[in-house]
Amino acid sequence: MGLPVFDLNMCAEDMDKMAASAVEASNFLKAISHEGRLMILCHLASGEKSVTELEELLSARQAAVSQQLSRLRLEGLVTPRRDGKAIYYSLADDRPKQIMEVVYDLFCRDK
Repeated sequence: MGLPVFDLNMCAEDMDKMAASAVEASNFLKAISHEGRLMILCHLASGEKSVTELEELLSARQAAVSQQLSRLRLEGLVTPRRDGKAIYYSLADDRPKQIMEVVYDLFCRDK
């Protein structure tokens, strides 16, 4: 699967779709551009985790983890689920996992 070829002969409708997609992609990339959020997505790629589990995995305070989860939730990348007092998070769809696989291949595999 390659990138499409864009040229000056594109119709206005296709240009508008491209601009809207660029905004969506930019927001997505901004949401994952923080190392804490990136690590949260790495951990959630293997399955649902509680906030407490994420705190332990990241060696981070609850406030910091919650702040990053809030941003990921705002961007629609994670979904919360409450079970009593505990809140569990999972990936909202497959996009973050796909990106994490590419990031892993580019920056982590065979280092």
